[in-house]
Amino acid sequence: MPIEIVCKIKFAEEDAKPKEKEAGDEQSLLGAAQGAAAPRDLATFASTSTLHGLGRACGRGPHGLRRTLWALALLTSLAAFLYQAAGLARGYLTRPHLVAMDPAAPAPAAGFPAVTLCNINRFRHSALSDADIFHLANLTGLPPKDRDGHRAAGLRYPEPDMVDILNRTGHQLADMLKSCNFSGHHCSASNFSVVYTRYGKCYTFNADPQSSLPSRAGGMGSGLEIMLDIQQEEYLPIWRETNETSFEAGIRVQIHSQEEPPYIHQLGFGVSPGFQTFVSCQEQRLTYLPQPWGNCRAESGLREPELQGYSAYSVSACRLRCEKEAVLQRCHCRMVHMPGNETICPPNIYIECADHTLDSLGGGSEGPCFCPTPCNLTRYGKEISMVRIPNRGSARYLARKYNRNETYIRENFLVLDVFFEALTSEAMEQRAAYGLSALLGDLGGQMGLFIGASVLTLLEILDYIYEQGVLGPTEAGVAPSQDPPADLHRGHLHAGAAGAERAESLPKPWPH
Repeated sequence: MPIEIVCKIKFAEEDAKPKEKEAGDEQSLLGAAQGAAAPRDLATFASTSTLHGLGRACGRGPHGLRRTLWALALLTSLAAFLYQAAGLARGYLTRPHLVAMDPAAPAPAAGFPAVTLCNINRFRHSALSDADIFHLANLTGLPPKDRDGHRAAGLRYPEPDMVDILNRTGHQLADMLKSCNFSGHHCSASNFSVVYTRYGKCYTFNADPQSSLPSRAGGMGSGLEIMLDIQQEEYLPIWRETNETSFEAGIRVQIHSQEEPPYIHQLGFGVSPGFQTFVSCQEQRLTYLPQPWGNCRAESGLREPELQGYSAYSVSACRLRCEKEAVLQRCHCRMVHMPGNETICPPNIYIECADHTLDSLGGGSEGPCFCPTPCNLTRYGKEISMVRIPNRGSARYLARKYNRNETYIRENFLVLDVFFEALTSEAMEQRAAYGLSALLGDLGGQMGLFIGASVLTLLEILDYIYEQGVLGPTEAGVAPSQDPPADLHRGHLHAGAAGAERAESLPKPWPH
């Protein structure tokens, strides 16, 4: 019986599969590379963006009423966010600030301020010589002592020296000061320093910053108490009015720090004879903000003084320096109270040039001598009260003690009492009310409330814009082709034909 053996060997298909797999892998790699390089369209970006509402307004799908409503809601929320952001930005750019007050704890001692005082009368009448009257005629308004009017051709006086005139004819503190006490200890004219101001020769108590006197208690009797005789009999008689004519009687006082020069003609206060004036002080340490919140002047940090002639910057020092430069430029000299080593102006230049120059400078932030406030400043708040002196009993006693009559005592004597209210200081500091961190926090809150976005969302949008600009826009609605490439298709046909040829070459089955 014949045996029939049938063998079916399918190696053609097996050989084709690895090649097809390799071709498919190659195609997938190519497709992946092409997909990575191809930019996303708007619908694809909207469906993957973290911006709330963008996927529902611009994603794939039919354009109907629902999508239109989502688009309107997205635009409304975006407009509301931009409106709020603009308001926040405007508020930040106004640079608002607030003032915080912090009372310091009581200290066992406090540095006593400098006290500058000037007699309102600049020149003593009895101290003026004929030469002084001649040179100061336009300054004082006094008439000449001869009928010819001090003609220069007939009289020869030496050139005037304003420093010498002021020092010699000004009121002497040794003559004015009748009693002096500081914190219960006796003081004298030797405890005062001579300083020149617009009022002429003045005196400053506790002027040295290196040896400032401390006050160890607050209240009356723990500060400076002085009795002065203003010497009204030495006041110049008024024959005609000039720019320097004064109708007042008394002294001018300024309380300031040791680092600040006196600017008493503008910052001082008056003390009248016949009264005891109480000045209760409190130290105030002020801290201002620099640009862009304020206009204070920050410290330069240099070892050298910022203003030549002064150890530290202050508004008074800056003003004096600016006034000196203006007078020097126009009059080619400086006034006695101004810093520097330049030539002192003679009396006639005081009236003809220097005083007019100072009057033209003006003040305020618009003037040529505007001086910004330092960012760190110490000043002294004042509360002033007064009582009338002397009473009837003390008038008789003082008249006998100083060999004067009672009327003279009432018209010339005054008492000044300067003391600390308490040994505490007030610290007032300007602070930024709305800083950059607050702005960013408010912007983030508004962004999250209206559009549900963050900084990373903004980076997504920028990344998408970058893709569109660098890689080019895609054609909307065109999907990548899923058909295999022609070479791969030809590879499949070739593999099939090779399998068929191999099948034909096999031996046919034996016949029955």
